[in-house]
Amino acid sequence: HVQLVESGGGLVQPGGSLKLSCAASGSIFSINAMGWYRQAPGKQRELVAAVSSGGSTSYADSVKGRFTISRGNAKNTVYLQMNSLKPEDTAVYRCNAYAYDSGVWGNHLGQGTQVTVSS
Repeated sequence: HVQLVESGGGLVQPGGSLKLSCAASGSIFSINAMGWYRQAPGKQRELVAAVSSGGSTSYADSVKGRFTISRGNAKNTVYLQMNSLKPEDTAVYRCNAYAYDSGVWGNHLGQGTQVTVSS
């Protein structure tokens, strides 16, 4: 059973910064890619950023140049540095891990952390 725990969300003013953290634990044999999704009320879930096991990164066009995703040295952690935040970045951010658990590869999502950008 894979558990993903996010932290670092909160309330920030437009133009501010936040750093989200996510740690994976449980019966994990291996983790491949990790990433961050977000979902705002009334909107579809959006993949914000992803990082492969080899360190390759990808970003949604809406966050390119403002957000940076990185993996921790332990490889079971992932971070999202968010700069120049805008009100439209307000959403619940959920960590994702593509992991080998209990004999199968699959996607796992955390419970999420709220990010609110408002003055």
